[in-house]
Amino acid sequence: MTACSRFHNPVDVRFGAGALAQLPELVGERRVVLVTMPEARALGMTGQVEALLGQRLAGVIDRVSPNPDVRELAPMYSDFWRRYGQCEVIVALGGGSALDTAKLLMVAGQDDRFATLVDALDAGGGFRPSRTKRLITVPTTAGTGSEVTPWATLWDRHVKHKKYSLHLPETWPEAAIVDPRLTRSLPHAITLQSGLDALSHALEAIWNVNANPISDTFAVTAARDMMRVLPQLMVSLDDDVLRAQAALAALQAGMAFSNTKTALAHSISYDMTIRHGLPHGIACSFTLPAVMRLAIGRRADRDAVLAQVFDGDIGHAPDKLTAFLNGLGVATEFSAYGVSEPESSAMIAAALDGPRGRNFIGATA
Repeated sequence: MTACSRFHNPVDVRFGAGALAQLPELVGERRVVLVTMPEARALGMTGQVEALLGQRLAGVIDRVSPNPDVRELAPMYSDFWRRYGQCEVIVALGGGSALDTAKLLMVAGQDDRFATLVDALDAGGGFRPSRTKRLITVPTTAGTGSEVTPWATLWDRHVKHKKYSLHLPETWPEAAIVDPRLTRSLPHAITLQSGLDALSHALEAIWNVNANPISDTFAVTAARDMMRVLPQLMVSLDDDVLRAQAALAALQAGMAFSNTKTALAHSISYDMTIRHGLPHGIACSFTLPAVMRLAIGRRADRDAVLAQVFDGDIGHAPDKLTAFLNGLGVATEFSAYGVSEPESSAMIAAALDGPRGRNFIGATA
C-alpha cells in the first residue's frame, strides 16, 4: 500500500490564450497596484491592464529590475506602503523578477521598513507581517513557476553578497493568470533561459526528498513536454501553439516544485549567478546532467520516476540530457563559465549543505 501523501496549492489558476481578460473578475471591486517591468508599457501590456481595471487601478510601479536587490527595493518598499497602504491587491505582471518584487512588497511589519524584513531573512528567522496585500500573478515568461509558489528571491550583491528566499503563508498568490499570448514578445535568449528554468524545476522536483506521487505527475509531464517543445520553439518563436505548450509545461513544473522546493542544481546556481553573472536559467540547468548522475542509484523509486522522463532508459538519461542542452548551445562543464575545478568542488560542497541542497536525495547519503 502506498504511503499517504499531501499536496497543497491554494492558487486559483486561469490558463489559456486570452486568459488576461479574466483579471476584472478576479479583482472584483478591490483597489489594485500593478507591479511590472519597464518594458511592459511599450509592449502594450500595461495598457491592457489599465483598460481592464479602469478606476480600480490605483497606480503602476514599473521600475522592476532583473533579480531584485536590497539596495533597489528598500526605497520602493517604503514608497509603496506610504502611497498604496489602503490598496488591497497587487497584480504582478512580468517574469520572475516582477513576481518576486511583488511578493517582497506585499508583506510589512509594524514600521513599514524594508530593513526589518531583510534583517529577519538574514537572521534565518521567520518574518511575521502585521499587514499584507493579496496577490494576483500574471507571468509573461514560460519558466519561473513563481505564479503558483509562495517563494521570492532577494539578492544582496553590494554588502553581504548573499541570496535570500522569502516564503510565508501570506505570500502564496491568490490567483494566477497564465496567458501564453503574453510570452509572444520574448526574445531568443529569455525564451531559452525561461524554458531551462522550468526544466530544472521539474527534474529537481523528482530527485527531491519532498517528492510525492502528485508532484511526480506534474514533474514528469513538465520535463517531457519542455524537452520536446523547447528545441522547436527556439527556431519558431512566433508559433503560438508552441508558446502555449511551453507555458503549460512551465506551469506544471511550478506546481511540482511548489510542494517539493528545488534542490542541488538550484543551490549551485545562486553562486554562479552572484559570482559569475550567469543568467538564472542557464545557471540552474547546466549542472543538471551532473546532478542526475549523482541522483541515479540513490533511491529506486526516484530512478523509476526519472525513467518515465527518458522513455525508460535511465542508464543513458544523463547523456541524453547533455546532448539536449548542448543542442541548445548550453555547455555543461564549469570550465566553460570560467570556473576552476577547485572552485567548482567547493561550490558543490557548499551547495549540498545549503537549504536547497539538502532537498537533494543524495545530500545525506
